[in-house]
Order: sequence, then structure tokens, then C-alpha cells
Amino acid sequence: MKKTLILAAFLLSSALGSVANAQLSPAITSWLRNTTRTGTYYVSGNPTAISNGILVNCQSVEYSANSVYIRATGVPAHPTGPFLDRNPSNATNQNAIFQFPLTPVKNTGTPTPTTGGNIGVFINGVALFDYRDGVAWNASTNSLCGGPGNAPCAGGMNATQAWNRDAVIAERSGFDCAKAHPAMGNYHYHQNPSAFKLDLKVISTICNLYDAEGLYAIDSTKHSPLIGFAYDGFPIYGAYAFRNLDGTGGIVRMKSSYQLRNITRRTTSPTGAAVTAGPDVSTTYPLGYFREDYEFVVRAGQNDFLDEHNGRFCVTPEYPRGIYCYFATVDANWNSAYPYVVGPTFYGVYANRKVTAITETITRFTGTTSVRSQLQEGLEFNVFPNPSNEFVALQALGLNKEDVKVELFDVSGKLVQKSILRQGTTTTYLDTRTLYAGTYLVKLTGTSGTTMKKLVISK
Repeated sequence: MKKTLILAAFLLSSALGSVANAQLSPAITSWLRNTTRTGTYYVSGNPTAISNGILVNCQSVEYSANSVYIRATGVPAHPTGPFLDRNPSNATNQNAIFQFPLTPVKNTGTPTPTTGGNIGVFINGVALFDYRDGVAWNASTNSLCGGPGNAPCAGGMNATQAWNRDAVIAERSGFDCAKAHPAMGNYHYHQNPSAFKLDLKVISTICNLYDAEGLYAIDSTKHSPLIGFAYDGFPIYGAYAFRNLDGTGGIVRMKSSYQLRNITRRTTSPTGAAVTAGPDVSTTYPLGYFREDYEFVVRAGQNDFLDEHNGRFCVTPEYPRGIYCYFATVDANWNSAYPYVVGPTFYGVYANRKVTAITETITRFTGTTSVRSQLQEGLEFNVFPNPSNEFVALQALGLNKEDVKVELFDVSGKLVQKSILRQGTTTTYLDTRTLYAGTYLVKLTGTSGTTMKKLVISK
């Protein structure tokens, strides 16, 4: 325990010194910037994505001595929708400015609970929400309260209720392929932003009808990319990281320390205190339907299990001297695992990061990302099916941070097909139906290099 505390203190001191240098801070360099490409969306019954005319990702990144400012629409590069739970909303332009601290600070007092609405921002400018959807249990009427079609809950969405519904479980049918949906136009993720179709066990068929993708693809062989920042300023990573806090031990899945309680009746809180009763566990209200169905379990000495905020202090590729990080937790099947990203409390000092204007002298960031190009290191991607006789999908593993040119050449070197793998997306397609059988070469080219793979077309 003493060694762990000493290591944490050393890492904290080093991290603060690192982020103090604003020009090198990942809080400045990690955002996906775009000023030309617009987004697309699906509507129910139409498998062809429609242009929405809204710029995707983040439009600018500016910084001062202490803060970084991100201007974003809140619309991702991947298609959004449809939302098959009768949600009438689509992703709309949020015209947002977010202000994050370059030196986030640990909260040494009582931890601040996460709230309804924005609690973080992903690097594509899309909002992060916590587990909740504003629906809870009203014991007086033995029915749900809050949300569309229900009577309001006493005190409103952020009031303390005995049993608060988990959006990831209860609203799954309303999530699009990227596991997200809008609230009054504010498109957001509650969970790991990798498409349903990429999970090892697929629990939603929405991608079968409306083929889209997420922000990134999970790669269990590499440290997950930095995918966002919480409203306390600390970074958010995907599901895999170094086992040990000092960056050693190989790559492992980061695991939530919350588990489902062994209950059939909802009469006590996770601490064992008596509370107003909720509905009994049933097929209608399964275990996990409410946040209070989970309990936190301390797992001493197990570095791959996270703390009560769903994070840990550790070394990452972007923070080689260490920083506190949240992780987008998934289970062994890559299905989202509570508390999903951040929560139920913040590790650091929380503030509402959405501002209306920038009132200090700032510098616009115009450089490249702080992370070496994936192409420079050899972009990992899958080509499938291979062999093929129809459409071929090219799926990047991890996070694609730049537009990548995709070209297909025959054995004579003739270019026969081409496409673009867009920044902030994971998949593009080639139509091989009119090509002759044989061996072809797929070439991906980015700003920093190229990578290639063989493709066989059979007829």
C-alpha cells in the first residue's frame, strides 16, 4: 500500500508538470478538427444515409495559459440514427464552446455526483451523459416517473430518488448503431462509443438495418486511445490499458469494480440501508434496470479493476508521466459495463464546461495531433470478407484521427477502386462486384505514410 501511494504521488507531481506546458498538452492536441465535412443521418425505413448539412467533429481548438476551448457542433462523423423508440429528435447543431482546465485538480472533499445532461465531451465534440435517463420509480403510484409519457418525478431529473433507471439497459432499443441518441437534439453517448456490430456478442441488430459505426473500434492488443475528457478535466480512455500503473504488465481490459447485487426485492440501497421500495426484480424490471441494483466492491491489489469513479491513476501513451484517467468499461463480450464511463461521482473538481464566450487572450491550435500517426506506426485494419465477390469492408482498429485515402490496385498496378476512410470513423467499403477474380492490393495513405494488405476476389 505504501509503495502504491508513493508511486501515485510521484505520478501526480510529474503529470502536473507535464500538463503545465500548454502546447504539449493532450487536452489541446487530441481533438478531431474539421471545417469542411458535414454529417449524415438515417431515418426509419430508409437504409440510405441523408446529409444533414452540419459540420462534424470540432471546428477549432484554442488555448490560454490555463484553459483549452473547443468549438463543436456535437455532431459526429459517423452517421446518426435512426432511433427506433419513437424519439422524435435528430442530432442538431449545438454551437457549443467547451472550456477545460489544462491542469485538472483532484477533489479532496466530498466527491461530486454526476448529473443529468453533459458530464464530458468526446474528442469528436459529442457529449457524454452518465448512466441515467431522467426516469425513476414512484412508489406512490407503483410506476415510473420522469421522461416522455411519465408523470414528473418529485424534485426533477437530478433530484435524489431511491431507484433511478439505467439508460444503457432501459433505452437500448432507442440507440443507433453507435450506441447513442439525442435528447432534444443534443446527440450523446452514455457508454463506450464503439458500434454495436463490433462487440464480440452483438446485443442490438440496429446496425444490420442501418449500417453505421462508432467513434472508434476496440482493439484488445493495444492501449486504447484517448477518446474524451470529463467535466472535471481528466481524460477518458477506451476499454484496454496497461495492467500496471507504471505502464508495464501488458495490455488488459479495464474492469468496473461495480457488480450486480444479489437481490430479488428492491427494498434496500447498495449500502444496505432501508429505502422506499422499488419494483421486484422481474423480466419487466430485470436486475440492472436501476442504478441501485449495483454495488461497489473493493479489489485490493488488482490494478485492472477501477475505483469508485470508474478510473485510476496511471501511465498512458499520451501521459507517460501519469495522470488520473477514466475508462469506458465493457465486459468480456465488449458489451457496456456499469458505470460505463464516468461515475457515479467525479474524481476531480467538477464544473459546467459549456461556456457562451471566450473572454481571455487565446492562441489557436493549428498543429497535428500529439500522438504519432497510426499510419506512421502501421495502421491496423481488417479487410473482410477476404476472399470476396461483392462488397469489401475496411475497418480500422482503434481511433482514426485523419482522413485516409483507400485505393484498390490490380496485379498490373492499375487503380480500380477508391474510397476515403474519414477522420472519426472506422469503416469504409469497396464495391468489387464488377471486378475480375484474382489478387488485388489495398493501399491506405495518410499524411504520414502508407500501409497495404492483399485482397482476393473470387467469382
